[in-house]
Amino acid sequence: MRCDACEQDAVVDQPYRQAHLCRSHFLGSVRDRTRRELHRQLPRFAGGTVAVALSGGKDSVVALELTSTYFARRTGVQLVAITVDEGIAGYRTSSVTAAAAACERLGVEHQIISARDRLGTTTDAAAARFPGLAPCSFCGVWRRQLLNRAARDAGAAVLLLGFNLDDLAQTVLMNLARAELPRLLRMAPHRNPQPGLIPRIAPLARIPEREVFLFATLSGLRFDHHECPHAGAAVRNVFREVLWQLEEALPGTRQSLLRTREQLLPLLLGAAGEGRPGTCEECGEPSTGPRCRACAYLGALHAPADRRPAERASAP
Repeated sequence: MRCDACEQDAVVDQPYRQAHLCRSHFLGSVRDRTRRELHRQLPRFAGGTVAVALSGGKDSVVALELTSTYFARRTGVQLVAITVDEGIAGYRTSSVTAAAAACERLGVEHQIISARDRLGTTTDAAAARFPGLAPCSFCGVWRRQLLNRAARDAGAAVLLLGFNLDDLAQTVLMNLARAELPRLLRMAPHRNPQPGLIPRIAPLARIPEREVFLFATLSGLRFDHHECPHAGAAVRNVFREVLWQLEEALPGTRQSLLRTREQLLPLLLGAAGEGRPGTCEECGEPSTGPRCRACAYLGALHAPADRRPAERASAP
């Protein structure tokens, strides 16, 4: 198959836009789409600190690479990468190494935040305490809080996440399926800043997961390939499989789900109180109730078995 823009061999087909691109035009298209998203999600950004959530996997490494290039000529912008070590044996060590290597290559400040040090527990320890609960539930909540705290302490104007098109479309589908519309407002990218919550952006929002992987591979980027050992228990897996089937049958479904959220946002923003967090009575972090979920999970570590939290979806 030939590239639609030249006579070179195509390296990727894009059914959602009926296109085929060679290596050069594909890499350029990813850079262009990411640049447009940064323009859209950070309008009139004059400068400051941009925190990048860096796990060391393909998505966050590509996000850091493209963001570093985008801001390279803006002397008023500083990048700081934040890696959360949740305490997952046989997994996080290699990803932290990959994250550190990416930061060293790009000359970006790198902070590693330990869940054990900050929370007094780890994902593995909590998983042993909550055998009937998918570890992604509490791990994601704690990680988001630790990232927000670290970004705030760094004086960041925004927190940049490596969520790709598949990640965001899955989250929209999950929240629609569960009738949790307020969560659509709280998921990244953020448009309504809230006190204490660093606005999150997602420059890879228009890049499918397989294209992120292809970009990283063709660009020679070093990233961690391992999958979290707890990932198999995540509720998200069901929606990932459903979305794959929908996209195969109806190319463009992922983009349509993102447009659905965008069309609902004005209605959600107009609903009094929706998506406007208060403050957790225990830790002082943003919360939609008197006690945030991070504190609820920490408290449950020492609670009787019949008072442990139930499974629920998590949103980026």
